[in-house]
Amino acid sequence: MELTPPPNIAKPSLDDSEAYLLLLLADGNLPTGAFVASAGLESFFKHGFGGVGLGGGAGGVAVKQGADGTVEFLRNSVASYARSASPFVRDAHAVVAAYIRGEEGLGLEEALAKLGELDALYEAMTLNHVARRASTTQGIALLTLYSKGFTKPPGAPNGPNEEEGVDMEDFVVEMKLRIRRGKLSGHLPICWAVLTAALGLQAERSVWLHLFLHARALLSASVRLNTLGPYAAQQLLLHRVRPLVDEEMKRCAPLHAGLDDAIDGLEDDEDVRPANTWPLGEILAARHDLQHSRIFNS
Repeated sequence: MELTPPPNIAKPSLDDSEAYLLLLLADGNLPTGAFVASAGLESFFKHGFGGVGLGGGAGGVAVKQGADGTVEFLRNSVASYARSASPFVRDAHAVVAAYIRGEEGLGLEEALAKLGELDALYEAMTLNHVARRASTTQGIALLTLYSKGFTKPPGAPNGPNEEEGVDMEDFVVEMKLRIRRGKLSGHLPICWAVLTAALGLQAERSVWLHLFLHARALLSASVRLNTLGPYAAQQLLLHRVRPLVDEEMKRCAPLHAGLDDAIDGLEDDEDVRPANTWPLGEILAARHDLQHSRIFNS
């Protein structure tokens, strides 16, 4: 006999389902590999750009300088990452969503081919080997997370995509196979879009959460580098990160990778294409492996 909820208990709406997904994806314990990446923050402080070297003294002045350096890096890194990565998340999400809807002419091979083009363009736009290594490591970890952590266990009800007859587990398995064969690189923005589209998260919320997690990872790295205290990190998350992410979302809303005019309907306009806007951050990230000692992989 099927149990029905009491009439005074409302069934979860779509918004409730998405909110629950956001909580799951924002869990800091998810095994995505982000814990070992600082996106160049460690190199930024090691090269003296944060106002205080790592381990370079204690006291209120040093703490203040370290916090100021973290805020400076956070602002520039999020702005550059939003301009370079959000177009790929948006376009890759559109491809996977179209595949899930069963659009004509977009089967498994066609969808993976389009993702491969986006992945190759992101590979070409990522200018240093350290950033490429961190991006592909985290991207592959996201696909593994979906296969092992987010697929339906035996006896569970069907998800929204499964009800439409789309087996995203096979899609992800095939994508991982092509990465192992060297046909795809598996960069983070592409794999993040695959994960969130497979789970049914809307495109703009996927982009927003991706930028938020990038900012949160930077603050987490700053705490472990001892350039920012844990309470100060929470203050920044509450008072600085959300306005920053919201601002970048508005600024980067019209951006697309530009590989498929059927998606974005745009001509060759450089103002709406991805770009790296912080050369210093790129240089510092490239010098990460030259540090005598380091605790992060990037």
